[in-house]
Amino acid sequence: MTSWDFAALAAIFLFGVPHGGFDAAIARRNGWSMSGPLSWVTFHLAYIAIAIIVAFLWWWFPLVSLGLFLIISGYHFGASDITEVGTDWLPWLAHGGLIPIAIPSLNSEAVRPIFSILSGSDEAADVLVSIIQLLFIGWIICCVGYGFFCLHKKHYGKPLIGLVIMIAIISLLPPLVSFALYFCLWHSRGHILRLWDSLQQGKRLATAQEAITYTLLSWLTAVGVFFYLSGPLTDIMLQLTFIGLAALTWPHMILVDYMDKRRATL
Repeated sequence: MTSWDFAALAAIFLFGVPHGGFDAAIARRNGWSMSGPLSWVTFHLAYIAIAIIVAFLWWWFPLVSLGLFLIISGYHFGASDITEVGTDWLPWLAHGGLIPIAIPSLNSEAVRPIFSILSGSDEAADVLVSIIQLLFIGWIICCVGYGFFCLHKKHYGKPLIGLVIMIAIISLLPPLVSFALYFCLWHSRGHILRLWDSLQQGKRLATAQEAITYTLLSWLTAVGVFFYLSGPLTDIMLQLTFIGLAALTWPHMILVDYMDKRRATL
């Protein structure tokens, strides 16, 4: 990996991971009071247990875990990108395919060694990239349809412009760098701003302090795991970053993409 790749991984930890620190606030918004010790402990044990299970399953079934991570990431990112304007399926598919489909397809040679480390073998990485490249054709059709769709639903215009800009960035920059830019400056930033706007004025300081605490704990955990793992530095950094993201994404999605959506429809 280049110095830019290491900088991208560092940015993911420093500026991307912190948006998950607000998950307890999201849980409270969805009715999990955490006012007593039992409810507080239950929430945190459940969150940590899901994360640990996901991490262990990745070590046992790396290819399946990587494939599932790409799918749920697409679902989560697609929903997040258009959450302020709608839930129509065509924009959702277009935005959802940006990270799991566009990056591996437009930068396949650079992505293969990354997938090889994360899936456990070169053969598995080749199979996964080949499948994604087949999906790329359908995703391009979705994006073209999305452009025409915006002619009738103009409120999707801003997300569409953002999608086009990100496609250009992905085409020009290395995959880890383009992912870091998306994850830190678009996804995480948007998530934090939306949550911050939804908080009552008097609860913002306490929520920010809570998020900082969770972020520091996640960084300390990552440091501990880093010294536990063995192998080349590149392998350790990639595994730590993406297996860690997967472990945190599953409970994060339960809160954001299930509980929040369920609350909104009640």
